[in-house]
Formats: sequence, C-alpha cells, structure tokens
Amino acid sequence: MINKLIVALLPYLPKNFVWIFSKRYVAGKELKDAVGVTRKLNSHQIKATMDLLGEFQTRAEKIEYYKQEYIRLIEESAKTGLDNSFSVKPTMFGLLLDKELCYKTIREIVVKAVSFDRFVRIDMEDTQCTDMEIDLYKNLLNEFPHHVGLVFQAYLKRTLDDLKDLAKFDAGRGLINIRICKGIYNEPVELAFKNRDEINDHYLIDLEYMFRNNIYAAIATHDKKLVEGAYRLIDEHKMENDRFEFQMLYGVTPDLRKSIVDKGYTMRVYVPYGKDWFNYCTRRLKENPGMAWLIIKAIFVRG
Repeated sequence: MINKLIVALLPYLPKNFVWIFSKRYVAGKELKDAVGVTRKLNSHQIKATMDLLGEFQTRAEKIEYYKQEYIRLIEESAKTGLDNSFSVKPTMFGLLLDKELCYKTIREIVVKAVSFDRFVRIDMEDTQCTDMEIDLYKNLLNEFPHHVGLVFQAYLKRTLDDLKDLAKFDAGRGLINIRICKGIYNEPVELAFKNRDEINDHYLIDLEYMFRNNIYAAIATHDKKLVEGAYRLIDEHKMENDRFEFQMLYGVTPDLRKSIVDKGYTMRVYVPYGKDWFNYCTRRLKENPGMAWLIIKAIFVRG
C-alpha cells in the first residue's frame, strides 16, 4: 500500500525532492555529467553503455532532437577516448508512430557509431514492441554485423523461442549479441513469469542456451544467485572471456560489481543521463511499484 501511495504522489512532488532518489541511479542531466561518470568507471577498468533518457516519443521534431543528441554523444565519446558503447530505445525514435522513420533514424545513429568503431545496443521495451524490435535488430544486423546488439528479458515466456529464432537467423556466424536481463515491465501472467525463482531458473536456461549456441552474452543482473549461476555455467562450458561480459545499472550493488571485476571478468555499467530523468524514474516506479522503498532509503542514506 505504501509503495503504491508513493508512486501516486510522485508526479506532484517537487523535482528537487525526487532527485534525492534519482541521482543515485542517473549520471546527471547533461552530457558532461555522463562523460564524467563514464571516465570514472573507465579508471576502475569498467566499461560503460551510455543511454540518453527519453522514450515513447510521438512528435517528429523531438525524434530529430534526440537523434542529434545521440550523434553529439557518439562524437564526444570518441573525442574524449571513453571506453563505452551506446543503448537506444526505439520508442524514443517513434517506433509506435512510424516504424520506417524509427528504422531510418536509428540506422543514422548506428552509421555514426560505426564510423568510430563503436557498438549500439537496441533496448527491449514492453511486449507491444517485442516483435518490432527483433525485426529492427535483424535488419540492422544484416548491414552492421559487428556493431549492433539486442536485449532479451528472461521473465517473458517467449524468450527462449526468440533466442532459438535468432540462432537460426545467425546460421552459425556467431554475430548475435544479447543482453539478458530479468525484465522490469509489468506484463500479464500469460506473457511473463511472476515468481522470482521461476524467473531465475529461466534466466539461467536462456544463458546456457546462449553459451551453447555461440551467442555473445551480456549477463545483466544484480542478483548474487544469478551471478553465481553464471560462474558455474562459464566454468562448465569453458567460456572464453571474449564471448561474454557482465552488466549492471549505475549506482546498484557496487560491492557485487567490484567482486566480479576483481575476478578479471569484463564489466559494463549502464549510464543513463538527460533532461528526461524525472519521467524515466517515475515510469520505472509505475512499472515496478516495489522499487518505491528505495526513495525512502535514499532520503535517509543520501539526503
């Protein structure tokens, strides 16, 4: 009840108050903030994937604005020598408005990234977008086979079948690159597993399929049990370090993150930033009200 109350009140609270919670998980409001955070991560042998916040856009002029901002991000990353890739949300570029416009816009961003030999990952959003985002990835992969990746969510009941479909599409080339995460969107029970143990079981089933089928695995989790399960699979399948990496969100489980880095594994941290931080944080809480307790914790720990 308290979580739902916080979520309901959040849009009416002063932004400065909400920022107390948000600043732990968002690099900042400006590009320079994200550059500073990424540079600090790099100094600790941690890579980054930088993400400009903003999604579910329906105005063409905003889509153009975000495209130009991504191009600026890519150019600044190259100029400053950051060790980073980029994550993009297709709904930021009008996926639900005009699929062709979305594809053309993201393709322009990928072309710019490829010119600096940088990698772009297509984020996965809610299930109304899943098929369209898989198709978008396949089209880009055909043209840019070494510079694009996708995200799958282990709590979706379709994910293993989607992995099998991509493995067939890849035809043994070893080009598929997937970030596997648990999933955050509030999906109906007929589409998504709800029990934590069940989600974890399917996460490891998906990860093992990726290892067995030469799919590059970006292991995105803050769950210690899943990290330990990933270690077991890495050992069992004698995985080379260049065929997987671990990924975490900025500001989450830093001790667990450090323990993975100390083992010599590649770690990449998701670094979100931008003026749309407020909408980003309120959306995340609406999708997962159970996170609301973090606001209270942040007030007392960081306030």
